[in-house]
Amino acid sequence: MKKQPAINDLLKVMAKLRSPTGCPWDREQSHLTLRRHAIEEVYELIDAIEARDDIEMAEELGDLLLQVAFHCQLAKERGAFDFEQVTRHLVDKLVRRHPHVFGTTKVKDVDEVWANWEKIKRAEKKGTHRERASALDGIPKHLPALLYAEKLLKKARKANLATGATDSKRRLTKTALAKELFELAAFAQAHGWSAEELLSAESKRREKGLRRREQGK
Repeated sequence: MKKQPAINDLLKVMAKLRSPTGCPWDREQSHLTLRRHAIEEVYELIDAIEARDDIEMAEELGDLLLQVAFHCQLAKERGAFDFEQVTRHLVDKLVRRHPHVFGTTKVKDVDEVWANWEKIKRAEKKGTHRERASALDGIPKHLPALLYAEKLLKKARKANLATGATDSKRRLTKTALAKELFELAAFAQAHGWSAEELLSAESKRREKGLRRREQGK
């Protein structure tokens, strides 16, 4: 007898865990209660990747896949979508956004690949509630503050809303900058402040200014 794919077993196990005779903890969960678990699993996967530990990496990838299966089961129960729809959507998107692989489009470098990806993505969302009216849209609001700031700056520079460094005369090595960032965090802590919260608030303030500039105000 041919053994069925393990993903089928995972989906059956997940459905059982959520059933009336399943696990009390699993039955209590919702999309909201699980959101922090997904973040933790990603960080644990990153640790395994950086440690070059294949065994740990395989396990952490499984834990991340569990989060996907869990959310799909919850969505299936409320009639929203299921694992098959999520997978099909992903496959279709990958094919659609790689016309240089699955179509006749020619590209000369990675920059053109990214340019095509963004163009196709904008076309997909155009006319829908997910259409991005601003070049600054699409940054996950729960990103850590430093990542958020980096994403904001990258989008702003791509849209020619911000260019270059904030102080072109200043010269810092990577090591010096790293030390300064750490010292700034220590300084904030010594004053009872959160460097994370301060940077987050400043990024939001800067973002408002960039959006006004984008609109010509």
